[in-house]
Amino acid sequence: MIEEMRLRDLGVIAEATLPMGPGFTAITGETGAGKTMVVTGLGLLLGQRADSGAVRAGAAQATVDGVWIVPESGPVADRVRDAGGDVEPVGNGLAELYVGRTVSSEGRGRASVGGRAAPAGVLSELADELVVVHGQSDQLRLKSAAAQRDALDRFGGLSVAEAFASYREAYLRRRAIDDELSALVAERDDRAREAETLRHQLAEIEQAAPVAGEDEELTVRAERLANSEELRFSAAAAHDVLSGDGDQPDAASLLGEARRALERVTDPTLADLAEQVADAGYRVTDIAAALAAYLADLDETGPHELAAVEERRAVLAGLARTHGSLDAAISLLDSGSARLAELDDDGERVERLTREQGVAASAVDAAADALTSSRQDAARRLGEAVTAELRQLAMPDARVEVTVTPGTETASGRDDVAILLAPHPGAQLRPVSRGASGGELSRVMLAIEVVIASVDPVPTFVFDEVDAGIGGAAAIEVGRRLARLARSSQVIAVTHLAQVAAFASNHLSVIKAHDGAVTASDVRVLAGAEREAEMARLLSGMPDSDAALTHARELLELGTELD
Repeated sequence: MIEEMRLRDLGVIAEATLPMGPGFTAITGETGAGKTMVVTGLGLLLGQRADSGAVRAGAAQATVDGVWIVPESGPVADRVRDAGGDVEPVGNGLAELYVGRTVSSEGRGRASVGGRAAPAGVLSELADELVVVHGQSDQLRLKSAAAQRDALDRFGGLSVAEAFASYREAYLRRRAIDDELSALVAERDDRAREAETLRHQLAEIEQAAPVAGEDEELTVRAERLANSEELRFSAAAAHDVLSGDGDQPDAASLLGEARRALERVTDPTLADLAEQVADAGYRVTDIAAALAAYLADLDETGPHELAAVEERRAVLAGLARTHGSLDAAISLLDSGSARLAELDDDGERVERLTREQGVAASAVDAAADALTSSRQDAARRLGEAVTAELRQLAMPDARVEVTVTPGTETASGRDDVAILLAPHPGAQLRPVSRGASGGELSRVMLAIEVVIASVDPVPTFVFDEVDAGIGGAAAIEVGRRLARLARSSQVIAVTHLAQVAAFASNHLSVIKAHDGAVTASDVRVLAGAEREAEMARLLSGMPDSDAALTHARELLELGTELD
């Protein structure tokens, strides 16, 4: 439940603190005093869209802070911690949760959850666990088939929830198969062309049989072959210098003479140098032999090999152009084979998916029938319970039926759900969307919520003028039912009827003041004479009228007489 809410510069409210607490809290006030801003502030704490128009004139921003009492562990506390915040334990397994929202006059906003900044979406997620808000717009939503189906599903409890989950799983499974099969059939020609192109590419690559790095090696080889004459001249000249057969002495011979000259004398230093000269001679001999082999290789290759190398390079270059690089072409041999096998399997896949489609369709049929059966059982019980509840809301002869009929298949089932109302004897059952007045619709909505709360409790209910369009005895019964609902949930109601406010255990009044420049509002907890005066004002517009005060006291006394 929400324990306290603080508003600053929201609409006409300059600054106000609203103590809520358990039970039934009624919020009253003069027209234009800012009662709606209380609901607006609560909506901001629940993640609703921020509107810069709600910022008080002349203020830079509006601020709303709230304190909720929540279980110390559970979905709410877990989500708060996931968002980086935390709750403050207060004992008995409960904790305080601090949330806040600011809206600037430029439209920017910030939210905080459990002491940490968080997206407004986190507030929306928490709202699903914390509160149900009903206003006149919600009464309009009750006229929609989807809202009526959702109300029935909430009332249906676990049996409907399990049947719905089974149906949705089967429905999504069949949809996935349908989509895959449709895409496969629609793209069959494209896939056939892709397979033919891929088959040709793989054959071309396999015939070329490229090797990683081969193109680089061939580039080096081609450059060598293209310059073979210059290479031969340079290698031959070096070979002649090292061990040539010409008239000039070669390096190997000169090193041999130098070694022999050093070996003629006995001297350790010269002997060591003689060994080094001998080593140099051996190395020169090895180099000369390598040059001779190089020259022999050049003589054996010649122009015909250069033509073969260039031809091979052209083949590899073609593969690289087609596939982006030679490595990509080589890689395609592996990935392309798997893809080709997949494309060639189209016929078998169509047959397999068609069989799976039939099985999935049967599963959807069975799950839809089970969901319909669960809803029909819940519909009978909901109609009876709401009818009984309406008898307590000054509609003693009203009758409600909830029908479940075949409809268009959607992710929510194959059922059309309608709430039908016959408000008095002899009246035909008609959809509430067409057969209920504003006051009747308010009471039907309240009756449905009271009945659903018995099987699907909600911590907090907020009603924004749920009593619109009613008065007299009907208003008294609405107040009585709100008080009874408050036995199991926190109830907050913005009302303009004394008959409703009389049953509240906590009465807050939004007080309007005017200083000639700015209209501001404050919120006051009413008790005793102040509450009697506010009740009198609600009854007659005259808070000092003796007759109105007498009536107010009677209503307040009636409000304490709950069975």
